[in-house]
Amino acid sequence: MSPRSQILAGIIAFVASALLGSGGTDGEAVCDSPLVSNLPPWSFRSSSQLSPSHGPGFAKVNRREGAGGWTPLWSDKYQWLEVDLQRRTQITVVATQGRYGSSDWLTSYLLMFSDTGHNWRQHRQEDSLGAFPGNSNADSVVQYKLDQPVIARYLRLIPLDWNPTGRIGLRLEIYGCRYTSEVARFDGTSSLVYRLSARTSWTARESISLKFKSLKNSGTLLHAKGQRDHSLNLALERGKLLLYHQQDVSSGSGGKLLVSLGSLLDDQHWHHVKLERLGSHLNLTVDKNMQQVHVPAELSHWRIHTLSVAAVQSHGLQTPILPNRNFHGCLENLLFNDLNLIKLARQNSPQVTALGNLTFSCSEPVFVAVTFTDSHSFLQLPVLTSWLSGVVSIALQFRTWNKAGLLLTFDLQQQDGSVFLYVSEARLRLQISKGGNTLLELSTGAGLNDGQWHSVELNSMENRLSITVDRDEGATAHTSIPLLPAADSQLFFGGCPAQSGGLSCRNPIQGFQGCVRLLKLDGQTVDLIAVQERRLGNYSDLKIDMCGIIDRCSPSHCEHGGRCSQSWTNFHCNCSNSGYRGATCHSSKYEQSCEIYKHKGDTSGLFYIDVDGSGPIRPQLVYCNMTEDQTWIIIQHNNTELTPVQASADTNQHFASFLYPSEEKQLSAVISQSEHCEQELSYHCRKSRLSNSLDGTPFSWWVGGPASGQIQNFWGGALPGSRQCACGLQNSCLDSSFYCNCDADYDLWTEDSDLLSDKESLPVRSLVLGDVHRSGSEAAYRVGALRCHGDKNFWNAAFFDKETSYLHFPTFHGELNADISYLFKTTSSSGLFLENLGIKDFIRIELSSSTEVVFSFDVGNGPLEVKVRSNLPLNDNRWHSVRAERNVKEASLRVDDLPAAIREAPADGFIHLQLNSQLFIGGTASRQKGFLGCIRSLQLNGVTLDLEERARITPGVRPGCPGHCSSYAALCQNQGRCVERASGFSCDCSHSAYTGAFCHEEVSGSFEPTTSITYIVKEPYEASKNSSSLHSSIYSDITLRGEDVSLSFRTSQSPAPLLYVSSFYGQYLILLINKHDELEVRYKLQSNRDEEVLSSRVMNLADGRLHTVTIRRQADDTVAMQIDQNAREEFNVTVADVEFNVKSIILGRVPESEGLSADLAGLASAGFTGCLSAVRFGSICPLKAALLRPDGRVSVAGAVVGSSCAAPAQADSYAAETTHSLSDRPHSVDPGQPLVNTIRSDSALIGGVIAVIIFIVACAAAILARFLCIRKETYRNQEVKAAQPGDGRAFPFGGQPESPSVQSENQKEFFI
Repeated sequence: MSPRSQILAGIIAFVASALLGSGGTDGEAVCDSPLVSNLPPWSFRSSSQLSPSHGPGFAKVNRREGAGGWTPLWSDKYQWLEVDLQRRTQITVVATQGRYGSSDWLTSYLLMFSDTGHNWRQHRQEDSLGAFPGNSNADSVVQYKLDQPVIARYLRLIPLDWNPTGRIGLRLEIYGCRYTSEVARFDGTSSLVYRLSARTSWTARESISLKFKSLKNSGTLLHAKGQRDHSLNLALERGKLLLYHQQDVSSGSGGKLLVSLGSLLDDQHWHHVKLERLGSHLNLTVDKNMQQVHVPAELSHWRIHTLSVAAVQSHGLQTPILPNRNFHGCLENLLFNDLNLIKLARQNSPQVTALGNLTFSCSEPVFVAVTFTDSHSFLQLPVLTSWLSGVVSIALQFRTWNKAGLLLTFDLQQQDGSVFLYVSEARLRLQISKGGNTLLELSTGAGLNDGQWHSVELNSMENRLSITVDRDEGATAHTSIPLLPAADSQLFFGGCPAQSGGLSCRNPIQGFQGCVRLLKLDGQTVDLIAVQERRLGNYSDLKIDMCGIIDRCSPSHCEHGGRCSQSWTNFHCNCSNSGYRGATCHSSKYEQSCEIYKHKGDTSGLFYIDVDGSGPIRPQLVYCNMTEDQTWIIIQHNNTELTPVQASADTNQHFASFLYPSEEKQLSAVISQSEHCEQELSYHCRKSRLSNSLDGTPFSWWVGGPASGQIQNFWGGALPGSRQCACGLQNSCLDSSFYCNCDADYDLWTEDSDLLSDKESLPVRSLVLGDVHRSGSEAAYRVGALRCHGDKNFWNAAFFDKETSYLHFPTFHGELNADISYLFKTTSSSGLFLENLGIKDFIRIELSSSTEVVFSFDVGNGPLEVKVRSNLPLNDNRWHSVRAERNVKEASLRVDDLPAAIREAPADGFIHLQLNSQLFIGGTASRQKGFLGCIRSLQLNGVTLDLEERARITPGVRPGCPGHCSSYAALCQNQGRCVERASGFSCDCSHSAYTGAFCHEEVSGSFEPTTSITYIVKEPYEASKNSSSLHSSIYSDITLRGEDVSLSFRTSQSPAPLLYVSSFYGQYLILLINKHDELEVRYKLQSNRDEEVLSSRVMNLADGRLHTVTIRRQADDTVAMQIDQNAREEFNVTVADVEFNVKSIILGRVPESEGLSADLAGLASAGFTGCLSAVRFGSICPLKAALLRPDGRVSVAGAVVGSSCAAPAQADSYAAETTHSLSDRPHSVDPGQPLVNTIRSDSALIGGVIAVIIFIVACAAAILARFLCIRKETYRNQEVKAAQPGDGRAFPFGGQPESPSVQSENQKEFFI
């Protein structure tokens, strides 16, 4: 290369270096230049040195001068090495090396940074872990790249651990680059104003960024004012940054808080702030934390025209957010978009006006703070000799999160006398005691554990003693007790030494954890640096010249609105009223669907469901209808009634809006998660069309679907986009030339009603009806509740039939909170459920043995295991539930209903789980021992993995998993039989006396004396009716050698027949209440013997209370009888080998008494008054057959009313019955007209005529009803059986005016 080329290249390199170096942190240049190697020796300081040749100036990487590095005099935790980089510098990498040719090196250390050489700030990884890895020998260089570059002049390295066979030894290098910036200092009276040019156009994106260092905990940073007197205010308040929106009003409003971010920002360290407008959102960033807030509508096209810095230039129009609180501190690199306003101010730009004493440097006072890190921390200082006269003055400032801690104690000249100044229940207290007795106690202040600096003063002179907090009026006592310290007494701050060493120090409360500064004795500031250098007093476990307070609640790790509180070492989440639980309020308290509640054994009612579990969607209250095979989620809205349309002269349309209690995200999630959703849409019309018959233009439409919805023009029962009704799809409209009944425009009532079932169009949000203004037009509409069934997630399963098979999914992202839940069943003793790996981190759940599940993970602190062991085998081919959760506080594992195993996270450890591999389910590509069996309903952080979809395309894995009855058969109660289904199971109640989804709902009826239910078990063959003998094989299905009878009853009648069983040959069995209110069973199974009477010893059975009876006759001639919870009674009968050929079973009155004795016949014909329930004779349930499934075998005489025997008897329930008919209506109507609650203004004459007609019709109806009453049978459910509350129950739904009706629970009547 020629000399000219070399000169040119040098000039280019110099210019490039200058340009890159002047850009501060905004440049993209590589910032990794060594910074230590050329520093002079006086740039290094240390706590001590072993010898001059071991001094700090020799601590340079790969240098061998002196003794080959720095080694302190003592190898303990109080040593440090400090480097002065001569100016603020950007630091990116720190490298360490042991002392040359020795066994001295560090294995871990802390890093501190400072701009002034005081007020050090510890550098932390992930905001929690402060330790950095060191060396393993004296020669290798270990580099650590900082996660974020640090801007500082001074670096201090503090050894934590070192080679146990050597001493502390260190050589050091720091890498980075030059840092330049524009700085301004504001003294609380100065400010800066920037006025934008009037020609500046509005842009959708604007930003303001800066760094600040504050000397006060409150003050205004920015005030951005725009047109229409709207402004944004960024203010520091109690160490937090608050963004307000304010508008000039005569009332002087203080503004609306938009967002609050950050904490402890008054720590005299630099903090980065960026306020950015992106379209309709504002992003506020403070250091590493960002929050987004929606821009108020008034600011949607708002443009800044004046920007005030460090003060509010209100011109008398606005009330400042912080009156008389201007910013006091330094700002750096204040940028409005691309303009550096501090640079413009320094250059005297006309756009920027500097007011007050504004300087372009950052000088700050030095406050040396000390941190009391744990319960062993203390600071010991000698008592001043001037105090021996009785005049004592002590002042200090402290900040803490703890509610209690000792600030100061010392002994008095009086024997056994002591003074204690301490914080208790967040109040300041002063106590003087002697010999264990309290002589004086003062208290003042409140809420002193808020993390703010609080000043404390203790003054004693003559007979006056006072304590003051924050310069407000404190507590004062006039006392004769002199505050005279003992001559050899010592002052102990924060706590007492573990080893007294002959010193007297007692601490009756816990040690102080927090920061103390500005410690003054008699007005003189204590030199804490002299304490650090052991030239004054003594100390232990202190961090001097720094305040190490951490706000563990900013940002808060409490999710879902949980409230965060903290102590010095930990934080706590209060999850009350949030709907969530756990250490961080991560896990939902509620199930995700009604389906899950049902399979926990709950019955219909109101439940909270959380459709996404631990996700962001909040729980919602819904009605769960569990009376059918399908489990329905029912969400009401503000109008589910049939509503008439009122025509208006002002408008040609009628508009109806439907409001749902659930939020939009909640509705969408329910619909998406369900297999089927539907909503009734009914339109009743009379000369009111839905569509224009000429061109098909709709007169009416509805809006439905997610978000604000879309206009829909199809109606119930039709296809989306078809512009039809159900009759058009079925070719059944009144007029075949139209697609809706109402479009025929007939002058009679008709309707177009059906269900909407397209999930993309639900829910119905509004309805517009157009053809309602013509003369003679009438209409009514009904939009039913949203109903959904089928949880697609709950039954989603995969079957792994090979140990080498597995499913894989994208990487699981659960950095701070991870919850995993699923169900499994297997016959294998071990197997891997789930695994996801990172470079070092991992998460894994496995079945380690037939009785143990292990949840293990590593977030950088070493592997941690959580185990749950069961006393019963888990490989029993039954479903078992697993729920694992890991958060920043703890890890937990729960299996079935076993107690949860919990492991706390290490204090100040790594907290982020960093994974990068695929998520493997059932096995991995590297591990051969996979899982054999089924995994179902797998959810990670509330998101269900579709195992079935992935299993369909994966060899060795099958979608779905049969065999649910092995786990859920117990849910089928009362002889119900579990039946397998493709997804789930159902209960067959055909042989049970109960009904309902789980055969758990009683079937009961109220009887009157004339009521009789006869169930014909078997009719004889016609050809053999007159035969005197009949081969028993003909009756093989009804010939018994033993009976199994159960029923419940409630009555006040005695004697009373309960159940009568007859045969073809004069045999019978009768169950009755005798005249002594006792239960009797009478058998007559042999014609040549008298009946056998078995009487129970249980008395008072006709007491109007519910009693349950079970009777079993065994083949060994024994009869067992049990009533309620009483002891079982056994009887012997002489009916061995006698067959009971059952003909019929009769409940209530026995109409035919042939073969019965006279007294028994009279009792049987008197009938039964009361309630019978759950009647079962073997596999026959006569009462259930009569009420629910009447057929040719059952006949009913008299009236029977379905009721609940568990409830008290209704007084004269039959007299209260009312049967409504058309004659009950106030006027004659078109039979097709819908019944709605309308008010008609007919004339008085017409009203009188109608009243007469109603009276005549009512009389006729009464006479007819009297005639039919003899043959009347009524079936009515008087009340719904009360449901047992589950975890998510709210309150019984039956009392709500909008309760969804269930068909089986409605009143029904039968006339025979």
